[in-house]
Amino acid sequence: MTRRSADASIPLSAVSEHPHPGLVLLAFAAFIALGMPDGVLGVAWPSVRSGFGLPLDAVGLLIAASTAGYLTASFASGLLVARLEIGLLLAASCALTGAGLIGYTLVPAWWMMVLLGIAAGLGAGAIDAGLNTYAATHFSAGLMQWLHASYGVGAALGPVTMTAALASLHSWRAGYVVIGGFQLALAVCFAFTLPVWNRTGEAVASTAPGAPDSRRTPLSVTLRSRGAWLSMLLFFLYTGAEFSLGTWSYSLLTESRGIRPETAGLWAGSFWATFTAGRMAAGLYAGRAGVDRLVRGSLLAALAGALVWWWNPLPAANLVAVIVIGFALAPIFPALTTGTRHRVGLRHTANTIGMQMAAGSLGCAFTPALVGVLARRISLEIFPICLVVLFVTLLGLNALAERSRARLAE
Repeated sequence: MTRRSADASIPLSAVSEHPHPGLVLLAFAAFIALGMPDGVLGVAWPSVRSGFGLPLDAVGLLIAASTAGYLTASFASGLLVARLEIGLLLAASCALTGAGLIGYTLVPAWWMMVLLGIAAGLGAGAIDAGLNTYAATHFSAGLMQWLHASYGVGAALGPVTMTAALASLHSWRAGYVVIGGFQLALAVCFAFTLPVWNRTGEAVASTAPGAPDSRRTPLSVTLRSRGAWLSMLLFFLYTGAEFSLGTWSYSLLTESRGIRPETAGLWAGSFWATFTAGRMAAGLYAGRAGVDRLVRGSLLAALAGALVWWWNPLPAANLVAVIVIGFALAPIFPALTTGTRHRVGLRHTANTIGMQMAAGSLGCAFTPALVGVLARRISLEIFPICLVVLFVTLLGLNALAERSRARLAE
């Protein structure tokens, strides 16, 4: 099979075209719930540290604990899906996350909250990897984009929920009770729909005639797959670029480009707005464009935006660059997830998606930190140059992934 025919096999027809509507809505709700805790900590932290008598930087311990839990669950998600089935995994994970978040409000000591952060991270990692595994084999490319856009909705709702709790009840605990209660309600919904989830989950093994069950492949076998490591590297670099933008845009604009703080805040914030809008828009055209063309075009557009930001011909170019990059990056993560089974083969899909999520989480932590080190040693102007290097590298790795997919399809 040629590269062109391999590319043509990736749009809508590559996955189940008629997933159960109830499961689609429940998956969207789960991704909203997944985003809410991520957006809420920044708002809650001043009250939390005041209540426990903590220094400003103690939040790093809670973030490290939850990240460790997330990485562990993501990396082992293939094994978890095989042992528990997808429906039970999602029900148990939502229950664990909800219990961890509500537990924050009950413990009397900071170290106990940190331990609960591990539990909440374990649940979040299993939900993320488990739902992405299910969606990659059952959802169209467009539905995958909408699924990930719903995460942005949750990340926006989290701070609003916590702000309302602080304003009306003067308690950060009330905010976490609401968010944790939402997670527990989802766990009940997943439990009641177990037969439907598990019945449709069996289709993972039958989507390719004669293919082995992707949920039963040992992780050690997947680790020997070149495509799996290539996928991990793609996610590591992509999430690193995304979170570097969120971390360093404001500093570049205010400390190096001389933009007023109020204006810079609006411009930097526009990245997340256009990012969410981009995923919603991609939900409309992703199926027609195909995964390969969508990722390729998005990376080229992001590269163009980064080059404009590096060039910086006039102040307004900063806003244009942020908007272009935000809109361009939006579809890439969902599209790469959709294309997982074509990069590695059906038997490695479940394991690889979990490994991708773990690699992405590491990229979120490592790349912005590296950019910070370079900015301190050289200048904040190194940031757009780093973005150019990242996007060029991603284009090259994606081209390798396309060639590997073509060989796999032959």
